[in-house]
Formats: sequence, structure tokens, C-alpha cells
Amino acid sequence: MPAFIHHIATETPPFIYSNEFACGRMKTWVTDPRAKRMVEMIYERTGIDTRYSVSDDFLKDDGELFRTLPDGTISSPTTGQRNALYAKASHDLAVKLARKTLAECPQFTKEQITHIVFASCTGFANPGPDYHMIRDLGLNENVERYTIGFMGCYAAFPAMRMAAQFCEANPDAVVLVMCLELCTLHLQVSDRPESIVANALFADGAAAAIMSARKPTGDRPYYRVQGFHSALVPSSEAHMAWDIGDHGFNMVLSAYVPDLIGSNIREMLGGVLAKRNMQLADIDEWAVHPGGRAILEQVEQHLDLPPDALEISRDVLRDYGNMSSPTVMFVLKGMLEEAETDRATTCAIAFGPGLTVETAVLERCGAAITPPKQTSNKMHA
Repeated sequence: MPAFIHHIATETPPFIYSNEFACGRMKTWVTDPRAKRMVEMIYERTGIDTRYSVSDDFLKDDGELFRTLPDGTISSPTTGQRNALYAKASHDLAVKLARKTLAECPQFTKEQITHIVFASCTGFANPGPDYHMIRDLGLNENVERYTIGFMGCYAAFPAMRMAAQFCEANPDAVVLVMCLELCTLHLQVSDRPESIVANALFADGAAAAIMSARKPTGDRPYYRVQGFHSALVPSSEAHMAWDIGDHGFNMVLSAYVPDLIGSNIREMLGGVLAKRNMQLADIDEWAVHPGGRAILEQVEQHLDLPPDALEISRDVLRDYGNMSSPTVMFVLKGMLEEAETDRATTCAIAFGPGLTVETAVLERCGAAITPPKQTSNKMHA
């Protein structure tokens, strides 16, 4: 009994920042002249135009978390202060997205939701967003809730894999899967290259999906789940990591990450696909987590992909930045919205701490008419 991804919805926080603004702000906060030059160089190469945040602190000198001190440097809020804002903001964003997801997927009513799988690595709260979705939306109180924490950018795949297993085991299961990350709360102002790279890439956002084993209505494109696979890049543990510090979560992000992914991706994917009696040539569409411009370039080069194969991944990176776990779901949603053929075999990939590589093989079914792009009414800097 296969599981289906019936619908994917996305949501972003209210504050949007241009890359130019973010670069200029960061240059005023770092102290070393060499770091200022590095900020400009790194931000110019990200491939990001805009990113979203739950905080408007970057628009003013006396923010809730980040304040400009008399000497021109920026304050460093405690982990507790950052997490307090996460608890409030994640509540609001999760409830808004859950309501939107159900409204956009009329095949299911809120009374039919049996499970919630919630993934996040940028904060902790209990009762958390999974609880508030049930209370605020009026879902059944016996909905089973599961939280997947601190897995990083690849967490959408363990979350969807868990949901698929529920659906395969129980034909009545209807699972709401949500990935929500507020990465900007963990901004670390430092002259260290690793901090500058992380600040230049990461952003806030959320994505949700409705999954079940029920046959889709066919009035919109959807995915049929074929399988999920996990792999570890050899000798890479020290190059990407995330731990909890006294002043937020500390990201270790080596400049070698794109090269490590590129040099291993072909062999790893070949092994994954071989388990399904498939080859790289059998993949029609690639939904690659845009962890950064260099990562997309490495994947494209080492898989010998055509120039437009990762266009949607690049669009997501440009418009939203790296939102950690929701990002690949933004890519999958974009593929559904731009689908021009009735069927396509899709390989989705995401990378995270470890280095961990998670993949999903999906069958996209149905074509769609691309909706017109709407003008954002969010606060912009």
C-alpha cells in the first residue's frame, strides 16, 4: 500500500531582508577589516537575493534580541532569550501554516488528521507547535504527535519517511508533516569565517505536507512515495556540526562541504538507486536541497545534469535562502506547481550534519498550470 504526498504548503515569517541589506548590516557588526572584506565577498557569492526572519531586530539598533552596543558591536543574547522567541514565533507560524495546508487540500478535513510529525532543529518548547496545532485548529485531541529534533537540513526526509510508514501500516492514517526552522535567531556575530558563512546562508521558513495511503483525487499534481534512503559521507563528521552554546546554537560549517558532497554524490546515489534497480538515467527530475550555491554547482557537475535541472532549487535559494529542513519541501512544492508532464521520477536529496545525505525517490503524477506570482506585502529591508 503506497503512501502519497497529496499537497505541500509553505509559509514565511513577516520580515524580509535583501541580501544587500543583510551584507551591509553584518559589515557594521564585525570588527576586523579583513572580516568586513570577507563578509562582502561571501554575501556576493551566496546566490541569495532575499531571506525571511521572525525578527525585525536587524532593522533597528535597539532590538528585542540583537542590540547595537555603544562601541558599535552587536549584543549576544543568551540561548534562553533566543529560545523564548522561538517558542512564541514557532507557535504562530506553525498554526498559520497548518490552517493554510488544510484549506488548500480539500480532500481532507481537520477531523481526519490522525498524526502530526513535526521537525525542527532551531528551538525547543513543550507544549510545542505540535500541541498548539491541535488546540488552535480544533483537531482531534487523540491525534498522535511526534517531534523530530535537531537533525538539521535533511530532517524533512525522516519526517516524511515516518509519515509514510504510518500510512502504509494504517489505511486510515492521515498525517500532517511540518518542518519549521527559525535559523536567524541563532545569528552569531563573529569574525570567524564559519560564522560569516552561516549568517550569509541561513533564513527562516516552514513547510507542511498532507500524506496518506488514500488514492489522490487527481485534480492536482501529487507524489507517490517509492522509498527513502540514508547515507553518510566518509570522513566528514568534523565538517558540519551543530551544538548548543550559552549564546545560541553554534554551527560548524567547513568550506570543504561542497567538495565533499560533490566527490561522493555520484557513488552514493548510484548505490541508493541500485537498491531499487534504477540508474541515474532513470531520474527525470532532481529536487536538491539548496544548502548553498556551491553545493548545487557540485551536484550538477558530478551528476552531469543539464543546466536547467536544478533551476527550481536555485530559485528557492535566491528567494528564501537556506531555511534548513523546510527548504527541500519548498523545492518539491515548486516542482508540483511547474509540472508540465503527467508523470516523472523524482529524486529528492538533502544534506546535513554528519555529513548525512538523505534521499527520497518519488513519482510525480499529474501536470499543473503555474499560478501567477503574487506580490509580497511583507515588511522589506
